[in-house]
Order: sequence, then structure tokens, then C-alpha cells
Amino acid sequence: MAFDPLTIVMLVVLAVLVIFMFRNSRKRQREAQELQSKVAVGAEVMTNFGVYGTVLEMDDEENQVLLETTPGTVLKVHRQTVTRVVTPSPLAPIDDETVALDGEPAYGERLDDADASATPLLDGPTTRTTDAPDSAAKSDKKGDE
Repeated sequence: MAFDPLTIVMLVVLAVLVIFMFRNSRKRQREAQELQSKVAVGAEVMTNFGVYGTVLEMDDEENQVLLETTPGTVLKVHRQTVTRVVTPSPLAPIDDETVALDGEPAYGERLDDADASATPLLDGPTTRTTDAPDSAAKSDKKGDE
């Protein structure tokens, strides 16, 4: 029984896909176990529906977690809805490079109201064109004569 090259290639591709499926499955299981080990009473967490809260109590038998979202508001959620433990990020240092030297705002920087009124919007002289209804009325008068 001879195998043609196309059959061999298809079997190799199928074997590679199966290997990647098992590898990804193990990786997801490992990440889930790490997350569950980090979730403890007092941890700041985020749920899969975007609610942030502090873990007050965990019930391992019922797989439930009590989250305090705001002072006095407690939610009871399933343990698997907790998707990550939130760690406070340190404040980013202010770079001197983001401040423009010529008085122009840096990219993404907002102007104060006082600065915005003092800055001209156009470089050249401003001219006002005639309004469209007035010019249309003039053309109608010429057509009537």
C-alpha cells in the first residue's frame, strides 16, 4: 500500500493541529489555576463583565464569591466570572519631552480655555463669503427682469 505525497502532508498537518490543541488546552488550564490561586479574600479583582471589586468572602463548595464593588454594595457572583486580579499600577513619570518648547501643545494634550481663546485658529486673514440664500435671491431677481 503506497501513500501519495498529498495524503502524507494532510496527516502531518492533522498531527500538528492536534499537538497545538493539546498545548493550548494545557496553557489555559495552567493560567486558570494561577488566577484561582491569586484570588483570595481582600484581593482587588475584575469580573468578565467588567465590574471591579474587592473579594470579601469565597465559598469553595458553591463556587461563589462575594464582591464589594462600592462601599455597602456586595455582589454574589460565580467564581469563574473573576477573570483577573488587578494590581495597582505606579504613576507614570512626567517626561520633559512631551512638553513642547514653542508653546504648542503636545500630541493629546488639552488646552485650557484661556489658552485656546488666545491662540488664533487661522494663520491668514479671515474673510466671510456671502450666504447662499442671499445669492440665490439675487439670481432670482435677475431672472425676473
